[in-house]
Amino acid sequence: MSTLSETLILVVEDEPDLRAGLKHNLELEGYKVETAADGTEGLRRVRDSRPALILLDLMLPGMPGTEVLRHLRDTGSETPVIIVSARGQDGDKVQGLELGADDYVTKPFGLSELTARIRAVLRRTQAGAKAGAGDKTALGGVMQFADLTIDWRRFTVARDGQEHQLSRYEAEILRMLVEHRGEVVSRQDLLRKVWGYVHLPTTRTVDNHIARLRKKVERDVENPVHVVTVHGLGYRFETESTEGT
Repeated sequence: MSTLSETLILVVEDEPDLRAGLKHNLELEGYKVETAADGTEGLRRVRDSRPALILLDLMLPGMPGTEVLRHLRDTGSETPVIIVSARGQDGDKVQGLELGADDYVTKPFGLSELTARIRAVLRRTQAGAKAGAGDKTALGGVMQFADLTIDWRRFTVARDGQEHQLSRYEAEILRMLVEHRGEVVSRQDLLRKVWGYVHLPTTRTVDNHIARLRKKVERDVENPVHVVTVHGLGYRFETESTEGT
């Protein structure tokens, strides 16, 4: 298990004093810290340094934080992101979470609150990566369905000869649905188990990730046969496994 001194946090913040202050205080907490003053530099540092977590401001020069986050998730990056922004309206929080942020902290904030959020997100994401390592149905092997192969070890699905990489959220959603296949899994259960949240202003973040997942597991996303919507209740995974290793 990595120690704090091996845990790299990337701070993407354009305000120099806040950027320097976050770096100083997080280093005092025992983390390694790199910084970026804009979104383009932030993406470059993500590629070069592979941080364990990103603190991301929304109002960045050039490329706004929402575009940075969208690019990360669209390119398959699973690095946890905590948005740190002065924009504290529910709509901003919902948008950030729907784009794939792991948490949202509104400025001004206390250092103790921020470090608590960082620890919580790191615990949640590290637990998610390890979850099911000893479970027959999750992250321990390959499951074969009639037209779909799920490789839990590599977080991939293959359909019609095409392999697709799953994001961490997509893999955790699919894992939960498969573990409960034939049963309805509610949006609230997904929020609680996958994201670690009990209360969110909307469950649209689940629906958006389901839509992305369907593009990878369904032949026809308009008429899904695996990840089926149960209106008013949630989602259900259909089709029995024909083979497993």
